[in-house]
Amino acid sequence: MKSHARRVLCSVAALFATVLIFAAPSGADNSNAVHYYVSLGDSLAQSFQPPFDFSHGYAEQLYATLKEQDPTLKLVKLGCGGETTESMIRPYLPFEGRGARFFCNYPHGSQLAEAVNFLSAHRQFVSLVTIDIGANDNFQFGADAPAIISANLPAILTALRGAAGPDVPIVGMNYYDPFLAVVWFQTHSLAALQVEVASTVGFNNLLEGIYHAAGDPVADVESAFSVTNTTLVGGVPFNVIRECQWTWICDVGDIHANTAGYGVIAQAFEAAVP
Repeated sequence: MKSHARRVLCSVAALFATVLIFAAPSGADNSNAVHYYVSLGDSLAQSFQPPFDFSHGYAEQLYATLKEQDPTLKLVKLGCGGETTESMIRPYLPFEGRGARFFCNYPHGSQLAEAVNFLSAHRQFVSLVTIDIGANDNFQFGADAPAIISANLPAILTALRGAAGPDVPIVGMNYYDPFLAVVWFQTHSLAALQVEVASTVGFNNLLEGIYHAAGDPVADVESAFSVTNTTLVGGVPFNVIRECQWTWICDVGDIHANTAGYGVIAQAFEAAVP
């Protein structure tokens, strides 16, 4: 009888162990598993600054901060210079596509498809998604940009949310305006500068409205760069001083952020992460 009881107990224990093995993934402690921060967007997400530096952007600097809290974290950068909300979905840039011959290599066809595939495949292990997109729409589509962004960006965010799941933070971004310096030094007119500021604020309001409608927070780069502050300091508007300080526009005429500017953007993202 005792031998039979032992056999029954052993069978129950074996069955319980089998149940635990198959149940483990859904209830497992993922604290030691690899987690991912996925960076999406245009050349700012790609970390570009002249001459050809792609290693000191906001993604790298935000990643360094987050990694202090999560040593398992890995950075996945999918951003592509020149990307618009249109090309992110339906790629048309000559340097993006499938294959190593493309500077922006997307085996699944587009940046969005690549992101959706990665997020779906690593659904339980993605800690954060950041995205900056839309500025190049203004450059490429002019007056049609707002309508194109309004059609494409919600679709992009919906696809990302569906792939990432409901709990992963997806944080968007508004933009600084490097052309403030160009306007000021060409005109020295506060009125002309205010017109440029108003244009940037209107564009950022469009982006913010779309992100907020999707339930996604926004890194407030506009405020971080003091875009609306035209107070004169030594005869130069403060927002122009900031643009010269944190971008390459006053040094070599390049609109991209420098390492310090990317650090400011990284801090704006960090502040926006839920």
